[in-house]
Amino acid sequence: MSSVAEPVVHNPAVSAVKVALSTASVYPESTATAFEIAARLGYDGVEVMVWTDPVSQDIEALRRLSDYHGVPVLAVHAPCLLITQRVWSTDPWVKLQRARQAAERLGADTVVVHPPFRWQRQYARDFVTGIWRMADETDVRFAVENMYPWRYRDREMLAYAPDWDVTKDDYRHFTVDLSHTATARTDAMSMIDRMGGRLGHVHLADGSGSGKDEHLVPGRGTQPCAELLEGLAGSGFDGHVVIEVNTRRAMSAAEREADLAEALAFARLHLGAAPARTSSPRTSPRTAPRTSPRPSPRPSRASEPS
Repeated sequence: MSSVAEPVVHNPAVSAVKVALSTASVYPESTATAFEIAARLGYDGVEVMVWTDPVSQDIEALRRLSDYHGVPVLAVHAPCLLITQRVWSTDPWVKLQRARQAAERLGADTVVVHPPFRWQRQYARDFVTGIWRMADETDVRFAVENMYPWRYRDREMLAYAPDWDVTKDDYRHFTVDLSHTATARTDAMSMIDRMGGRLGHVHLADGSGSGKDEHLVPGRGTQPCAELLEGLAGSGFDGHVVIEVNTRRAMSAAEREADLAEALAFARLHLGAAPARTSSPRTSPRTAPRTSPRPSPRPSRASEPS
């Protein structure tokens, strides 16, 4: 029988960065189970993935779970997936408005959003300016997440617009996802450097560079998970690190919890191992200046053939 995973204690004297559990990390278990596991293992909070689980869409239910388990909601992931096209409306801007309202009511400071699918033509055309407009209306961060090309055998399809590489556009805040950098076969540290002080949120997972979005436990793939965390710890980063891993193949609840405990321990270990800095900390993402007075127009790819 597998032993029960022990909680991983957060020592704020080592690192002030909070480590949260994405509710997606317990799938196919429920959102409620994610809160229970986060509390038992000692996570600092949760990121709620809004998807087909009715509890994930219900702000009052989420508040009750947060209060009962003593686990704060640190971020809300807007329903941007293919399987959530009808969650909280079919209008993508309404989805983002509701995600912002959920974040504000739950005390979360970040909404994670994917770039549009290419077939969402008008949404894609207005996305960059629309995200700036929404960000100007709230203290909640809209952190746009890097994605990847879709691949099948030797074919590649650019499914996201304006681009899967979100650093090619002007956003106030970014989310970096290291499973996505692996799937894109891009240099993660170069992308993080391009994000600079606008890196506001991290999805911590690993990947091997296959065509699949693997979301491995950090340390089990090829991505620079440790290097990223060690860099964040001494940089002035004021966002959150969120464990977003795939535990669908876990053979038992104990095995799932062991993976999630390992991921949390990895994050805490490397956040506490910041190297000595010889230069001043980079600009805090919350106060990072906009790179231009207005987003410079760029041709939309939404109308191009996929």
